[in-house]
Amino acid sequence: MEDELQRLLDAELQAEALVKEAELEREHMIRQALEDARTAEAQFEARLPELRNSFLEKAEERAVQAVAEQARRYEERRAQLTRLGRDREEEAIQAAIRVLTDPDRL
Repeated sequence: MEDELQRLLDAELQAEALVKEAELEREHMIRQALEDARTAEAQFEARLPELRNSFLEKAEERAVQAVAEQARRYEERRAQLTRLGRDREEEAIQAAIRVLTDPDRL
C-alpha cells in the first residue's frame, strides 16, 4: 500500500513537472511568436517606402502610356478631320464652280 502511494505521489510529481514544463514551453512559444510578429511588422514598415515608390512608378508608367494613347488617338482624329475637311472643301469648290458656270442649276 505504501509503495502504491509512493508510486502515485511520484506520478503526480512527474505530472506536475510535465505541466510546468509545458507551461514554460507555451510561454516561450508565445514570446517567440510575438517577437516574430514584431520582426515581420518592422520589416514590412521598412519596406513601405520601397512599396510606395514601386506603386508610384507603375502608376506614372500607366499615366504616361494613357497620355501617349490619348495623343495618338487625338492625332488620328485630327488627321481624319483634316482629310474630311479637304474633301468637303474640294466638293464645295466644285459646287461653287458649277453654280458660277451654270447659274440655271440653282
